[in-house]
Amino acid sequence: MTIETVAGKEATIHFDAQKCIHSRTCVLSHPDVFVPNVKGAWIHPDAQPVEELMHIAKSCPSGAIRVTRNAAGSAAPDSDAAPIVNTVRVRENGPLAVEAELQFRGVAQASPRATLCRCGLSQNKPYCDGSHSGGGFVASGEPPTASFEALAVRNGPLNVMPLPNGPLRVTGNLEVVSGTGRTCNKVGEAYLCRCGASKNKPYCDGSHKVAGFTAP
Repeated sequence: MTIETVAGKEATIHFDAQKCIHSRTCVLSHPDVFVPNVKGAWIHPDAQPVEELMHIAKSCPSGAIRVTRNAAGSAAPDSDAAPIVNTVRVRENGPLAVEAELQFRGVAQASPRATLCRCGLSQNKPYCDGSHSGGGFVASGEPPTASFEALAVRNGPLNVMPLPNGPLRVTGNLEVVSGTGRTCNKVGEAYLCRCGASKNKPYCDGSHKVAGFTAP
C-alpha cells in the first residue's frame, strides 16, 4: 500500500504516494503541515485548522492528498466532495488534470481529482509520474476552441476507461479547459490522447497505432 494515513485531533490526512506528481503545492503553501526532507513524521494535521487542511487537499491536482473530518459538525467542505463542474485542464507540456465525480473503469474513486499521463512515458499509467519533464514532452496547454453547445448538466459521474494500447475514453459531462482557464470544449464523450503522438492533442487521432504505443 502506498497510502499513508495520519490522524490529528480534528482531521485525518491520507497521502497516496503513487498518485503524487510532486507539484509541491502542499509543501510551499504549508510547510508546517507537510515537512519535507525529515526523518520520521513529516505530516502534521494539527498544524492548521481543519478548514485549511481541506483547502490544501482541494488544491492538490493529483488527488494524492485527501482530508477527512474525525467528527461531524465542521463547517469545512469535505475534500472528497465532487465539483459543481467536471473539468479536465490541459497542462502545458504536461498531463491532464481532471476534477469530477471520478470513476475508473466504472469504479468510483475516493478523490475527485487525478492527474493523467498524456505523454506516453509514465511508468504509473494512467497516472502522471512526472516523466514528461525528463522525456522532453512538448504539447500546448492551449488547444483551439471547438464548436460546442452548453451542457444541460455540468457535473455527475465521469468514467475514465483506458483503452488497451489506445486513448482514454471519457464518458460523462466534461468541460475541456486550457492551462489559462479558457473553456475549449464541452462534451459528453471524448477520446483523449495518452500516447503523446497525436497531432490533435488533447484528443486522439489514431497515432498510437503507428507509434506502437502499449499500455493496459
